[in-house]
Amino acid sequence: VQLQASGGGLVQAGGSLRLSCAVSGRTVSSYHMGWFRQAPGKEREVVGAITSSGGATWYADSVKGRFTISRDVAKNALYLQMNNLNPEDTAVYYCAADLRWRSTTWYPSPEGYWGPGTQVTVSS
Repeated sequence: VQLQASGGGLVQAGGSLRLSCAVSGRTVSSYHMGWFRQAPGKEREVVGAITSSGGATWYADSVKGRFTISRDVAKNALYLQMNNLNPEDTAVYYCAADLRWRSTTWYPSPEGYWGPGTQVTVSS
């Protein structure tokens, strides 16, 4: 399975970006999938996830109401629409496949897949 994220860039606070993740090797319906981010000096965190059926989505409290995760089965792609961005959203964003739910959040499976990240920078 290969994942390729794109769509990052530099945006002013209050702006929007849409990240895309092209999936090859398996379909987006094969796994629970999600977006993670890692800011300099901070641990990687999950920001959003979507179940393999596409029937449910989950968001971290820090992005709830601003970010929307979606997928296009025909295009075999995962998306993250990010609105009302703020400087705290600055990070490298990664898409991941084969997530597991544990307790109150999503974790990447040890057998899971990652794509190279895409940088999102939000200026104040």
